[in-house]
Amino acid sequence: MPVTLQPRNPQSSYAGYMSLQPDPTRRDPVRLILDFLNTVDVEEDTDAYEELSGFQAWVQQHLGLAAENATKQAWHAARGFRDAVRTAVGATPAAELPASAVPVQLQVSTDGTVSLSGHTPTEMVAAAIAELAVSGDWTRVKICPADDCQWAFYDRSRNQSRQWCSMAVCGNRAKARAHRQRVG
Repeated sequence: MPVTLQPRNPQSSYAGYMSLQPDPTRRDPVRLILDFLNTVDVEEDTDAYEELSGFQAWVQQHLGLAAENATKQAWHAARGFRDAVRTAVGATPAAELPASAVPVQLQVSTDGTVSLSGHTPTEMVAAAIAELAVSGDWTRVKICPADDCQWAFYDRSRNQSRQWCSMAVCGNRAKARAHRQRVG
């Protein structure tokens, strides 16, 4: 009698089942955080949140909220929160996030799925940050150390040693600069 091997299903391990189909209503926390932090572009000297209209457009595009949710008060809160998070992420060594009261809602569904959410744009980003912190991946969010870049990126390297947003651009510039200084 021939023996046939049954393929293993990694999604049904003892750690729990993960659906193969992502929830289309759920936003990727990493993408949301990076989009939020990169509303400041040092290289181009632009700030998407410089005007209220830019903030409203960002909220509609990235959070799917109506412009009414992007009030002047929410705009000021988001700018302050973004600057504090960029400072904490860009610190060497990484600093702790500033203690600020940003309420985040915890939701538990009938199937036991737990999720974090918020009502305002700042709360939604804070929920994404909390989600990454709980999963242990918050330290992977970094700011490029190049003074003319400072782009936020997510370090997907195995040992979390990535330093530059792009080795081909910022890393190459830094290495060329260091070489010129050594050679003379």
